[in-house]
Amino acid sequence: MVRRLEQAGELSKETVFIDGTKLEACANKYTFVWKKSVGKWEEKMFQKIQGAVQLLNREYLQDFSAVLETRTQDLQKIVLFLEERCRTDNTVFVHGRGRRKSRNQRYFELFRRFLERQTIYDWHTASFQGRNNYCKTDPDATFMHMKDDHMRNAQLKPGYNVQIAADSEYIVAADIFQDRNDVWTLVPFLKTMEKNLGFRYPSVTADSRYESEEAYTYLRSVKQKPYIKPQTYEKWKKRSFKQDISKRENMGYDEKADTYTCHAGKTLSPVFIRKQKSKSGYESEVTVYECEDCSGCPYKEKCTKAKGNKRLYISKSFLEKRQESYENILSETGIQYRMNRSIQVEGAFGVLKHDYAFQRFLLRGKTRVKLEILLLCMGYNINKLHAKIQKERLGSYLFPVKETA
Repeated sequence: MVRRLEQAGELSKETVFIDGTKLEACANKYTFVWKKSVGKWEEKMFQKIQGAVQLLNREYLQDFSAVLETRTQDLQKIVLFLEERCRTDNTVFVHGRGRRKSRNQRYFELFRRFLERQTIYDWHTASFQGRNNYCKTDPDATFMHMKDDHMRNAQLKPGYNVQIAADSEYIVAADIFQDRNDVWTLVPFLKTMEKNLGFRYPSVTADSRYESEEAYTYLRSVKQKPYIKPQTYEKWKKRSFKQDISKRENMGYDEKADTYTCHAGKTLSPVFIRKQKSKSGYESEVTVYECEDCSGCPYKEKCTKAKGNKRLYISKSFLEKRQESYENILSETGIQYRMNRSIQVEGAFGVLKHDYAFQRFLLRGKTRVKLEILLLCMGYNINKLHAKIQKERLGSYLFPVKETA
């Protein structure tokens, strides 16, 4: 469908507008599994396993061990040994009140329960897929905060992060993600979009939720111009931010000496550089600046909460790329792109969620959910093309910026 729209001259191929929303999955909201909880119970059981293995070795004169990395295989060996021992000793298994179980039966049932529980924990761990929770009725769904939280009790619901890309009021790409944060979806979404469409947009327009050093670095590597609003863009406008002496933006910077000057006139010099790795594996360098001496400073309470000297943690590469994007969005083209982003891509979500009343998926599993959203987007594009034909707006790509009087 996108290729047909391209052939008909309905796509500008100038910039792509990206936005995301969270839609509820077709799953029970009370079937969540939390990674932290599973880890806690698994650790408690492992301690019991180690104590039981010591008793087993003493009773049967064996040298079994339970290692954290291979505990499932270790339990399987022990269960096989006890099963063979029960067969060799012709152990009769008894059940019910008043019947005394033999030593073989007690140990066999104990370690079999350990193995069954460990298998369940392994299944949970494999289902997390890098997340901190998942849903039992739809393992691909992640529990997220939804915008339709009318009770305002921050209730988590199983859902998916739906990302769409719009161009000339048409949806040209859509994908499903399990990440709750949009910042980790931008790079993989752009790669998938380029692969499916067969071409690359010269620029990308997105809101502040997509800003990251990794995103800027990727866009620069593929020569795509970023029109991404900085996360602190709205804070910069506030008077409280401009009067906050603890902020880096309100300090003087000497580019040659690479030093900052605080409100008290003292110098913050670079002391060391540390490397940090993001969730996706991207490695960035952070320069740590420290004040020469904060003792006795009358502004220390307003400047820092640290007991020692004030420190600044700054990624120079990120600031340089952020400044480039900031200048882009302030240009005439950037202002028009930002206005059209709120109309085209956010408007598309408004139509899908409210006009089409699509508030929850009907299918389960990431593959089926993606098929469902793609069919919905195809219907949206057909309606949009029909509306453009009726209003004689074929070939129109961007809405003009209204001039203020």
